[in-house]
Amino acid sequence: MPKSRDLNDQLELSGKTFVITGGAKRLGCAIAIAAAKKGADVAFTYLNSQREAQRLVEELSDCGVQALALRTDVTDERSVREMVKEVAAEFGKIDVLVNNAANYETVDFANLTVAQWDAIFASNTRGPFLVSREALPYLKKQRGRIINMGSLGGLRPWPTHAHYCSSKAALHMLTEVMAKALAPAIAVNTVAPGMIGLAEKSTAFMKKMSKQTPMRRNGSAADIVSAVLFFATAPHFITGQLLAVDGGLGL
Repeated sequence: MPKSRDLNDQLELSGKTFVITGGAKRLGCAIAIAAAKKGADVAFTYLNSQREAQRLVEELSDCGVQALALRTDVTDERSVREMVKEVAAEFGKIDVLVNNAANYETVDFANLTVAQWDAIFASNTRGPFLVSREALPYLKKQRGRIINMGSLGGLRPWPTHAHYCSSKAALHMLTEVMAKALAPAIAVNTVAPGMIGLAEKSTAFMKKMSKQTPMRRNGSAADIVSAVLFFATAPHFITGQLLAVDGGLGL
């Protein structure tokens, strides 16, 4: 008979330090809670969600781990540098970086402005680059891992999301470049969610998308969390990979 998992197995991330950008809400929040429940100390960034950030710090602390919320603009070099310094001062190390902070927007191509294009690339592509670069010394020391949050939109062309799709496609390529450039010290991978059933999505739209998905449902936060934790705990030899978590929607 297989034995049930003991406490040490359940706390497989004990002693690890996670940094999660955009961690106060949605998928970032779910990833932070899951990591804390497995024993990791968690630092996360937020920009405008101070109330949610405070609540999350309390919830993470209840898991018996250290938690730190840092107001950070991931598109701003100075803000990112200060954030990483604060994490290093508080925790002394970084084992896993999850580049989750991003923006999403629907705009018809003919109406897409340069400002909208630049803003999406700033958050979705420049942000992960800046945070990864600043965290590099700490990740190298720990033989750490970087997990970028990509998107099915970076793999498939969505006609009303030209800037979003392009920014995520660029992030996917950045993952591959970093995987080669930062090896053998750091493993770099991407999780690319498909349609995820978050509360703010249109119910009618999500029902339509679930019917188009081979697995006949939309994804959940738990599906994405499991993929992120896989890369956080998988053999360090796995690098430069993109894991689409989309129920087959992209096929």
